[in-house]
Amino acid sequence: MAGLSDPDPKSGPSPVRRRWRPWAILLWIICFAGLAAGGYYYYRMRTDAVPPAAGAAAPPTGGPPRAGGPGGPGAAGPARPTPVVATRAQTADMQIWLKAIGSVAAANTVTVRSRVDGQLMRVLFSEGQVVKAGDLLAEIDPRPYQAQLEQAEGQLARDSALLDNARIDLQRYRTLFKQDSIAKQQVDTQEALVRQYEGTVKVDKGQVDNAKLQLSYARITAPITGRIGLRAVDAGNIVKAGDTNGLATITQVTPISVIFTIPEDSLPAVTRRMREGTEVPVQAFDRSQANKLASGRLVTIDNQIDATTGTVKLKAEFPNDDGALFPNQFVNIRLLLDVRRGATVIPTAAIQRAGQNAFVYAITPESRIAVRQVTLGPLEGNRTIIETGLQPGDQVVTDGGDRLREGTPVTVAAPPGEAPAAAAGEQLANPQRPRRAPDGQGPPPGNQQQPQRPRQNQAGSGNSGG
Repeated sequence: MAGLSDPDPKSGPSPVRRRWRPWAILLWIICFAGLAAGGYYYYRMRTDAVPPAAGAAAPPTGGPPRAGGPGGPGAAGPARPTPVVATRAQTADMQIWLKAIGSVAAANTVTVRSRVDGQLMRVLFSEGQVVKAGDLLAEIDPRPYQAQLEQAEGQLARDSALLDNARIDLQRYRTLFKQDSIAKQQVDTQEALVRQYEGTVKVDKGQVDNAKLQLSYARITAPITGRIGLRAVDAGNIVKAGDTNGLATITQVTPISVIFTIPEDSLPAVTRRMREGTEVPVQAFDRSQANKLASGRLVTIDNQIDATTGTVKLKAEFPNDDGALFPNQFVNIRLLLDVRRGATVIPTAAIQRAGQNAFVYAITPESRIAVRQVTLGPLEGNRTIIETGLQPGDQVVTDGGDRLREGTPVTVAAPPGEAPAAAAGEQLANPQRPRRAPDGQGPPPGNQQQPQRPRQNQAGSGNSGG
């Protein structure tokens, strides 16, 4: 019994059997399922993207749809058309605008200051008021200057009397000299005295005029017509002629100017418009470029180019009757350079780019994509001029071109506000063909003579034999 139970030492250890654990089996199943799903997805991508070959048989109209085709995955039928939004190239007159950034500058700006020293008695203007040249704005105490004027006038009267007396004496001395009653020296002395008094009277007249002028400066008037700003000094304060702030500031805002800069490369086109002698329209917009503030005209071009920035300054003038522009306001400027008559225009959204080249997805009469290289012209807003590559009336894709390429079949939907030209043209070409109904619905009533294509319904197809 002991011999039967003891193992044979020459036979060696018995082999160990490998056991498959449940988690390893589940892992392999998941891997195989993922590979199968990836292969199926890749096959669907290839069949949807590649257009059907010429002469390929169309799927039958009757019977259930084949998987993978238009009715289900995995069919060998034609690729499903890609829905896109399209519009047609149009012929239009395109305005070419030059855009720039500018700052509003008042035609004239004056700081109202007192020209004499004294107490400010009255302030006669309101802040923000539009004043005219010569309007009385404020008054300074005039009494000191009135006293100076009276003193100057009194001195003038005294010296004028002395001059009159000297002239009478000179007339007498000349008569006596003719009678040889006095010496010539006495006559000459009297003549010199008369000239001395004449000089004194001139000085006195100048002092009188100066006193009158200082007295007039006690009344502060508006030097220009414009809008007056905030008051810097209140009544009762002592003002001096050397005050830097002044009483207020007047800006002429009707008309008003805008200073803006343009690149030097755009200067020849602007100077050409100026030489033509026609008025160059200029428009001013706010910061968002959504609201137009004013319309004006180009006035002049600066006489030199800024070498540091490569730009040149231009000045435009605006009537500003409604007061929409304020001095030092930031505005966006649009200057009309040219008007292109009869240009081929498409929406900018239809333009695709590949490096330095531009192209569009055009739609052929067979509702397929044709890639066309185009030469772009000036851009204005959301429209672009096409120099070459398109003709007016050509249909181009504006939305939905992410997966398009040459020959891709498409279904066209017009942009909002436009008629679906492609669908209308197709219906006129095939009047017997029923209109396509929305997804999930059959053909419209009245076309029951045409065979109805079954809808894809995986649940229903599984019970079709029941």
